[in-house]
Amino acid sequence: MVDIIDPDAFLRHLFDVAVKRADPMRTVPDALGPKPEGRVVVLGAGKASARMAEAVESAWGPCEGFVITRYGYARPCQGIEIVEAAHPVPDQAGVDATKRLLEIAEGLGPDDTCVMLISGGGSALLCAPAEGLTLDDKQALAADMLASGMPIGDINGIRKELSAVKGGRLAAAVYPAKLRCLMISDVPGDAPGDIASGPTVGHTGNADLAVATLAKWGVMPNPAIRDFLAKGGAPLAPDDPRLEGVENIIVAAPSHSLQAAAVVAKEAGVEVRILGDDIEGEARDLAASHAEMAIGLARGGLERPVLLLSGGECTVTRRGNGIGGPNAEYTLAAAVALKGHPNIHVIACDTDGVDGAAEVAGAVAGPATLALAEAMGISAEAQLNENNAHGFFERIGAQVVPGPTLTNVNDFRAVLVLP
Repeated sequence: MVDIIDPDAFLRHLFDVAVKRADPMRTVPDALGPKPEGRVVVLGAGKASARMAEAVESAWGPCEGFVITRYGYARPCQGIEIVEAAHPVPDQAGVDATKRLLEIAEGLGPDDTCVMLISGGGSALLCAPAEGLTLDDKQALAADMLASGMPIGDINGIRKELSAVKGGRLAAAVYPAKLRCLMISDVPGDAPGDIASGPTVGHTGNADLAVATLAKWGVMPNPAIRDFLAKGGAPLAPDDPRLEGVENIIVAAPSHSLQAAAVVAKEAGVEVRILGDDIEGEARDLAASHAEMAIGLARGGLERPVLLLSGGECTVTRRGNGIGGPNAEYTLAAAVALKGHPNIHVIACDTDGVDGAAEVAGAVAGPATLALAEAMGISAEAQLNENNAHGFFERIGAQVVPGPTLTNVNDFRAVLVLP
């Protein structure tokens, strides 16, 4: 039988392995190849984009370029300028930076090559409201969509309708220069058009679909957005000639990180079951399902530990006024469902180091979690009902706070069932 002395530390190590596998310094250089002849300009946006730019210069030396990343995620580059802006709700710094990025893109010619660096978070960081809309319009809508529990794919589809840069419009601005886009995926399914709302991929949706999606999730846009969508939105079709020849290459994805963690777990003698790298849904519902699965495994009798791994992107429908994020809420809901089971430990973290809007990746929970909270006078169920998962785990000292990880391949969830 395998003896895992500290299950929580073991799970935290697996999370670190998953993050390391997605480090752009490991994944970007291999995808670059030799530097093209002539003028090369590096552009990009996302939580991992500054680290990606650093990786480009580690392979090619100083480069001309401009990249937008989240506050606190900048990296030292030799020639590429790094600008920071807000995420997940855009701010004026993001608007100003996107304007500059578009001006650079539009100044490229047919003899130039653009290397685009795109990662999760780019949807908020690339902020260029379509004509007739304002930053205030987009900020309000973004906040409402994030609080509604709407899946990220639906959110990004609506963003494309309201943007002058998403849904292939950034690639159109780069035209007629050659465009090669390196992407780090943080979306279920790894579709290039969903990563950062597809700035280099044409949009397959339409304004009517955006209106129906908003209604489905109970999100009421303001009059400016309603009027804009009524006029047809701002789509750019996938077959637009300006998108011909664009290369979109995924250099890191959730599946890669889950596999890396699985290898380490197997080397420790643990049986690994990967449930999927593209799982979506309400965080607390998914947690209850995984907890039931783990309890069933424990009840059946195990000869060695079993690890349930999953990725994807959970959502949270805001019911209370607490501070939380989908990974912390998943962990808290799992702890409530497990009721202090003596053989089951859980971790859920966002690989970018930020769960929701908090500077916390997620949390760990185990057999002692509920008892520790109860001894401190804290009701786990009450905190879950208040969407206060971050507050709960902060008080009991079970948060995972790695700081900026400089990458982003979505959520990492692991449930360890011991014999």
